[in-house]
Amino acid sequence: MTSAGPSLTDPADQPRAHLLGLVGAIEPWDALERAHLNTATRWIAGGAPVYRVHKPDVPSTHLVSYFVVLDDARGQLLLVAHRKAGLWLPPGGHVEPGEDPWAAVVRECREELGIEAVPSPITGELPLFLTVTRTRGEGVHTDVSLWYVLHADADTITAYDRDEFDAIRWLTPGQLLEEPDDLLDPHMHRFTRKLEHARAASRLG
Repeated sequence: MTSAGPSLTDPADQPRAHLLGLVGAIEPWDALERAHLNTATRWIAGGAPVYRVHKPDVPSTHLVSYFVVLDDARGQLLLVAHRKAGLWLPPGGHVEPGEDPWAAVVRECREELGIEAVPSPITGELPLFLTVTRTRGEGVHTDVSLWYVLHADADTITAYDRDEFDAIRWLTPGQLLEEPDDLLDPHMHRFTRKLEHARAASRLG
């Protein structure tokens, strides 16, 4: 008798079990996020490869860690002008084989912004949001992206990876929501609304 998927009790599959735990802990913001969470859960539990092993698109679906940097005192979020995507996005990058998604945030934050990753008290070291997105341009593939929230004073970010980004911008949620969809990650407006809800709940709590 053959198994339909990996045994998540096997120590070799603990990273996969950890990913399922991260995804399962995310409360869906709307019907689209619920659908994306279901898709991601089936993908991870089904035993498919989840880490990118060859740039840009092998396997064709792979795991990404985004991190949205929030200066809570100023009420501003950081976006970067990503050269390859041609969009304003949060920083982030592909999760390496076997790497914890939070460890990918720590690594990418240091590489792309030159600062240490400090988790927001709103979320800690857990993702707030998940998206499943088909990329555009060369090497089209699907990113399953975990969105984390970091805390930083805007004045501490004085440099960025100019090989990856053309520029950076700090925007209030209101300003960000006024930006045209076609200039941003396609889920950026939805994430911003979810983050604002979480910030409000955190203040009340």
